[in-house]
Amino acid sequence: MCTRQELREPEKVFLICSLLRQAPPGEFSQVVRDLSALVQDDQLVRQAAARVGACHNKNNFTPIQIHPNGHTVLLTHYNDLGENRFFDPQDKFSFEFDHLSGVTSKTQLHSVMLDEGELWREALQKGLMAYVSCHFPVGNCCVFKKSLGKRQMFVACIEAHLYQPSNHWNCLWKSDWTFALTPFTTQVTGIFILQIHYFKDANLHVTVSKSVSEILNVIDQSQFVTDFVKFVKAEDTKFHIAILENIQALSEDIWGKNLRRKLPITRTFMNWNKLLNYQHLNTDISNIKAPP
Repeated sequence: MCTRQELREPEKVFLICSLLRQAPPGEFSQVVRDLSALVQDDQLVRQAAARVGACHNKNNFTPIQIHPNGHTVLLTHYNDLGENRFFDPQDKFSFEFDHLSGVTSKTQLHSVMLDEGELWREALQKGLMAYVSCHFPVGNCCVFKKSLGKRQMFVACIEAHLYQPSNHWNCLWKSDWTFALTPFTTQVTGIFILQIHYFKDANLHVTVSKSVSEILNVIDQSQFVTDFVKFVKAEDTKFHIAILENIQALSEDIWGKNLRRKLPITRTFMNWNKLLNYQHLNTDISNIKAPP
């Protein structure tokens, strides 16, 4: 007889972390609650979630509001100061963030040198915010400045999400744009990622990504901000149109040709409970022995 073996704690932690890393955007807290109910060890799940939650929030550009009426800050790898502290480049302060409760605390000023690079960052932030507010129903953006030796690098992050768990779907659109502040020309590299999770009568995960690159002229601050925003807008539009065209191409004929087994199209849902009841009833009748 086979006996059930209890997993050791390191094995449990490994499995919990593996499942948490697969949590779709906007569903991390729900996955934590479900794992706590399954494992029956809330403390162990929360310890694992505290480690994985930081990567989840930074990878998905999680937006937070530090003050009730303040602006939104994105949690990314670019403004991570370590030990769960993040930097707000707009108001020039840092804060501590609890990845489980979603609460900010220990806010303090963060010194930033007001050099030419910071003036460029502020101009890029202003131009990008104007674009995002006009073209995304619910969108956020942040521009960060990094120094690599004598070179100053800029990273512009855009995040737009729509989480509707009551309708059984969530989606996240994000992109980041990287370039160096160099005279005359600079190469801008962008990465798009779209993630969709649909979980009504199915469990469908869709992830679409694309990389783009373009060389832009650097003459003055105003000219570059205008050209950069135009480039982002053009690539956003191309990516959006390509996704719509691919969705329209997935007609019923194409789905049917790619199915391994040809199935009839009835446009009705299978009542599995009713089918199981019939099967159980037929089994009970077949077990009845007829009288001699």
